[in-house]
Amino acid sequence: MKRREFLWTGAAVVGSAWADRAVQGHPHVAVDKQHPFRLKYAPHFGMFKHSAGDDLIDQLRFAAERGFRAWEDTGLTNRPQKVQDQIVNAMRDDGLEMGALVAIESYQDATFAGKSRPRREQVLDGLRESIELAQRVGAKWLTVVPGTRDDCCSLATQTGHCMELLDRCCDLVEPAGLVMVLEPISGQAGHSGCLLQSVEQAYRLCRTLGRPGCKILLDLGRQRLSAEKLVGLLDATWPEIAYIQSGDSPGRREPGTGHIDYRRVFQHLFRKGYDGIVGMKHGNSLPGVQGERAVLRAYADIDPC
Repeated sequence: MKRREFLWTGAAVVGSAWADRAVQGHPHVAVDKQHPFRLKYAPHFGMFKHSAGDDLIDQLRFAAERGFRAWEDTGLTNRPQKVQDQIVNAMRDDGLEMGALVAIESYQDATFAGKSRPRREQVLDGLRESIELAQRVGAKWLTVVPGTRDDCCSLATQTGHCMELLDRCCDLVEPAGLVMVLEPISGQAGHSGCLLQSVEQAYRLCRTLGRPGCKILLDLGRQRLSAEKLVGLLDATWPEIAYIQSGDSPGRREPGTGHIDYRRVFQHLFRKGYDGIVGMKHGNSLPGVQGERAVLRAYADIDPC
């Protein structure tokens, strides 16, 4: 199989003479703004800073010029409003879609598993603020990590408490046209005791709740599964998957640095008609410009034909 190649000229990337050759019978063109990636991969700030410079807007433009159609900024909530507005305006000018915003992220408190009224009201107040921001910046998805387990009651009871609060959260996000995406966090990720620890658990919760405003964020790199098993997991939980993140395993670097066959996984996503965002939730395997070139090559290589 031939893969797309790039020539590196200073901070610029251009298609090589043989980048247009056919791959498996499909026309394979160089990735640029005129020939964007098939899937909506979303880089983040810092991923291309050695090529584009430290300026945030220049980094956005660099990505857009190389065929990316989305951007993920998990720290947007904490940026000054002036900077948020600059980022949003630049993204609109360059045709970049906004990725998920972090709305509720707790690794220490039983925010959803317990029945503490102050904690629940804190969750709802924080969600209202996130909804306001999402509407202002054009985001569609709000990431929710529903806290830790509560040892004071059974897991079934905790799940019931969680569903009650998620139902109230849906009453807020659905009229705004937004979707919460629940992120399962296993103990292997370094956060022991989280209430939601597997995609299957999140799937059962979402199916039982039955609200369009509550879906799943599937972080492929966290699953530590082969491509075959990831494809099976996607098929089994597909009705509740609304947002996807990538990162090879082990190491959480760009695809091709670990054991996951991302070409197969992304081809499967493309064939299923996935039109959502794929957040590039990983670091670069190599330092400097060399590492940034490796990221571009990796995604050009695995983008569906």
